Amino acid sequence: MSAAPGTSAPVAERLAELVRCRTVSAPDERDEDEFVRFRAAFARLYPRLHAELELTTFPGGSLLFRWRGRVAADPVVLMAHYDVVPAPAEQWDRDPFSGLVEEDTEAGLVVHGRGTLDDKGSLVCVAEAVERLLAAGHVPEHDVWLSFGADEEVEGHECREVVAHLESLGVRPWLVSDEGGAVVDDALPGLSGYSAMVATVEKGITNVHLVARGGGGHASTPSPDGATARLARAIVRIEENPAPPGLSEPVLQMLDVVGEAMPLPVRLALRQARRAKRPLAEVLARVSKETSSMVRTTMAVTRVSGSPADNVLATEARAVVNVRLAVGDDREQLRARLTRLLRGLDVEIAAIEGNDPPPVSRTDTPAWAHLVAAIGAIDPAPHDAIRVVPYVQTGATDSRHFTRISDGVYRFSPLKMSRPQRDSIHAPNEWVQAEWLERGVAFHTALIAGERPVARAP
Repeated sequence: MSAAPGTSAPVAERLAELVRCRTVSAPDERDEDEFVRFRAAFARLYPRLHAELELTTFPGGSLLFRWRGRVAADPVVLMAHYDVVPAPAEQWDRDPFSGLVEEDTEAGLVVHGRGTLDDKGSLVCVAEAVERLLAAGHVPEHDVWLSFGADEEVEGHECREVVAHLESLGVRPWLVSDEGGAVVDDALPGLSGYSAMVATVEKGITNVHLVARGGGGHASTPSPDGATARLARAIVRIEENPAPPGLSEPVLQMLDVVGEAMPLPVRLALRQARRAKRPLAEVLARVSKETSSMVRTTMAVTRVSGSPADNVLATEARAVVNVRLAVGDDREQLRARLTRLLRGLDVEIAAIEGNDPPPVSRTDTPAWAHLVAAIGAIDPAPHDAIRVVPYVQTGATDSRHFTRISDGVYRFSPLKMSRPQRDSIHAPNEWVQAEWLERGVAFHTALIAGERPVARAP
């Protein structure tokens, strides 16, 4: 791809400074002083944004900026979050909070550190676009809202308050853009060129709490079929019986787009997707863990507990199953499936907490067309055209709360991410190319200042 316009080093340095703020958000790890330090640094690095936009702060540290346009109706909401997940230093090649900026022989200038991809990189792209437009004297046609969360990594409870605040003001966003898919060159086997993966929906996130109860006692005289043994059998049964795959409408839309760029035999097969949903879903379930997660509800046992002592039999053994509900699935169906699956094991489903999948945003609207045009601004060279692919996001974002007040909620991070980079999110050795920070600025500039498409007559 051709080089992005602008100078990437200053943007990289600003991101690096924000990475050095250890804004870790976890149930047992959160230093509020670091969040205060981040907000102070953010205000210093982006003075026009803070001086000229109206700021509403929320108790947990989330920030909501309003940039008044010529009209308030049909605003755009640009989202990001500045909290990050923990980063144990011993697992990283470099200090995860050093914000190291260095030249890489293959990737050019890069920024290392926790949050460079998830999600301070995107936040900086938004802030840079706004700061530059303000410096140029730009006034948006419609209101622009910037929603920067401080607790997304712990389920984003404060975003509900942000949405409630906007709802109380009568704000109904025309388009909401949050983190999500990225620019990739390996979306599916056999697909060449760059694809911008834009999620039109995300899976529901639910935690199932399982409990097996027992009589306890001394471990030297164990009873057969104790609580831990029964819970272990339940875990194995869940692992060995995944939910059946299926093709929801958003997945079918993805296949429609990528199919036209596939080799002829694959293209012909994908054109039959709507008539052969089950066989094709089975194939996608085997292609990769990412495609498998798109086409089925997934269940992963993430926490297990039993006796509090080595020589004591458990009176209770507990497990948490983190479930990502596929589009078309819901908690009621999940409870029914698990009840059947665990029959005869004497293991109780103590609670099912979480949310069903949110509504799917359409791809035949002016808002979608505007988003596609903005992605074109990432690299306008015709030979480098980026294919825009709608898909189902398997992870959860704060944007799910906005589906209550907007029909156009899309999830896309305008950064190129290789497979190792995608694998580094919530894992060691996260980094971003500075060149792609500039491309992200171009994307957000187009979302704010680009001319909106005219709605077609029905």
